[in-house]
Amino acid sequence: MAARGRFGQPTLEQVAALAGVGRGTVSRVINKSPGVRDSTRHAVEQAIAELGYIPNHAARALAGSRTDAVALVVPETEKRFFTEPYFSEIIHGVGMGLADTELQLLLTLVRTERERGRFLQYAKARRIDGVLLVSVHRDDPLPDLLSEMDMPTVLGGRRSSDETVSYVDSDNAGGARTAVRHLASTGRRKIVTITGRADMYVAQCRLRGYEEAVRGACEDFDPSWVAAGDFTEESGRHAMAELLRLHPDLDAVFAASDVMAAGALHTLRAAGRRVPDDVAVIGFDDSPLAQHTDPQLTTVRQPVEEMGRTMVGVLLDQMAAPGAAWRNVVVRTELVRRDTA
Repeated sequence: MAARGRFGQPTLEQVAALAGVGRGTVSRVINKSPGVRDSTRHAVEQAIAELGYIPNHAARALAGSRTDAVALVVPETEKRFFTEPYFSEIIHGVGMGLADTELQLLLTLVRTERERGRFLQYAKARRIDGVLLVSVHRDDPLPDLLSEMDMPTVLGGRRSSDETVSYVDSDNAGGARTAVRHLASTGRRKIVTITGRADMYVAQCRLRGYEEAVRGACEDFDPSWVAAGDFTEESGRHAMAELLRLHPDLDAVFAASDVMAAGALHTLRAAGRRVPDDVAVIGFDDSPLAQHTDPQLTTVRQPVEEMGRTMVGVLLDQMAAPGAAWRNVVVRTELVRRDTA
C-alpha cells in the first residue's frame, strides 16, 4: 500500500508516482488543462481513484478572506537583482498592471532553500492571493509547490519547453536568429556568441536560435565559437577575452544579454578592436543600458514592461477563476539597430 501524507491523506506526489508521470502533469489533469494525452490523463485518473486522492480545490475557500496582496518572487542574489536592468523594468511593468487594482505588491528574493521554505510557509498561510515568479531556473521546484497548494502563479519565462505553470515569455530563439541573420547579411562570417546561464531556458533558447542561424550562414561553424556567460557584465568581459584568444579573426559577437554585450565591448576596446569596423556586436533585451554604451548597442528588444503587465493580467484571471486552465503567452521580439552592428 502506498505511503500516506499528513493526516493519512494521499499526496499529489503519490498519485504522480503511481501514474508514472510528473506532479505537474497530475496538476494539469486535475485542473482539466489542455495538452495532456488521453492515455496520460486516463492513467492519472486511475491513480487518483485507486489512492482516493482528493484535490485541494477547497483550500482557498477554507483559508479565509483575500489578503489583497500578491508577491513578486525573484530567485536571485541582491547583486544580480540590483545590477541588471531587466528586474527594474519587470517591476515597473508589474506596477503598471496593478495600478488600477487594490492589490499590494510584495517583493521577495529567494536565494536559498531556507528562504524558499520560509516563503512557502508564508504562502500556505494564505498571506498572499497570488505569485509572480521571474528569472526561473531549470530545477526550481517552487512553481510546482505553489501549484500544488492551488496558489495562483504566473512565471516570467519558463523552466523548459514542457512548462506546466502559466507563463509569459518572449520569442528568445526567434530574436537570436534575427540578430545572427542581420550580422550575416552585413558580411560577417565568423560570428561568435556569449551565452547566458545553462540552467535557464531563456539562455538555452537564445543559444538554439544562434546556432540555427549561424549554421545556415557560416559554412565553417565551430562549437568553440560559443563561450559561456552568466548574464553578468564580468562574464561578458571574460568570455570575450577567451573568444579573442581562440579566434583572433572573429568579426561579430552575439551576446545573450545587453549587460554581457557591455562587458564584451569593454574587452574589445581594451584589445584595440574597433566596433563595428573590426567586430560587430549585438546584445539582447534593449535595456536602457543599450543606449548608454559607446558606441550605442544594436540589440534585440523584448518588451519587458509589457511582459510584466501581461503577467499581472494572467494572474488576475487565475485569481478570479481558481482551477482554470493554465495559460501561456509568448510576445514578439524585434531587432533595434544602433551603432555596434
